[in-house]
Amino acid sequence: MILKKVHIYLYVLSVALSYFIFWPFFYYCSRKPERYRNLNRLRRFWGLISSTAVGFFYRFEFEEPVDWSKTYIVCANHTSNLDIAAMCSLVNNNCSFMGKQELEDGLVTGLFFRSVDIPVNRESKMSSFRAFKKAAEKLQSGITMIIFPEGKIADDYPPQLQEFKNGPFRLAIELKIPIIPVSSSNTWQMLWDTGLQYGSKPGVCDFYVHKPIDTNNLTVDDADMLRDRVYDMMKQKLNEQQQLVMV
Repeated sequence: MILKKVHIYLYVLSVALSYFIFWPFFYYCSRKPERYRNLNRLRRFWGLISSTAVGFFYRFEFEEPVDWSKTYIVCANHTSNLDIAAMCSLVNNNCSFMGKQELEDGLVTGLFFRSVDIPVNRESKMSSFRAFKKAAEKLQSGITMIIFPEGKIADDYPPQLQEFKNGPFRLAIELKIPIIPVSSSNTWQMLWDTGLQYGSKPGVCDFYVHKPIDTNNLTVDDADMLRDRVYDMMKQKLNEQQQLVMV
């Protein structure tokens, strides 16, 4: 546990130091929307550098190849702060996260949530409405949205897949945008939540990228069905991954 505590502080140090090295470039790219694509490229590189420096690696298995020139809504389960860097690494295109409003005031996350990303107060219906309106505008302009449909990292440990919000699925249907579910069963074993409670350890975080789900033939009345379909798909894959680890 002592070594795990030391490791998480090394990771925090790695993130902070590399952020301040990149900060002038982040700041420049965040000033104008036409520079957001470069901001995402820098963020992807920063996430990989800060993770690799302390032994975190991301491995992706694809059900089928993804054409990243198209626009998607990426829905991943959320158990760790490492999920952010992992999704930045996965989405090889211009992208935007939707996340909790507190991230707008974060020392590291604030710059992104005041520019390329979308903060949302899920306790406020008006805030949620505005956030999803902005998300729709980004999707219509060709920007892939990354949304964690559980809404937050659950308090239970080991983490279990939580109930999904239906906002991302309704949005996908309304705009006829395909959804890409992403399942990870072991990222929490390297670093759960912020890592401050149990520490962290180096390792390979495995992500399974399901094939895109087409929404062209669905109506808004199918939003709950689509939500449950994605949930069941990810739950089944997570169970399979956990069984393989046990074997």
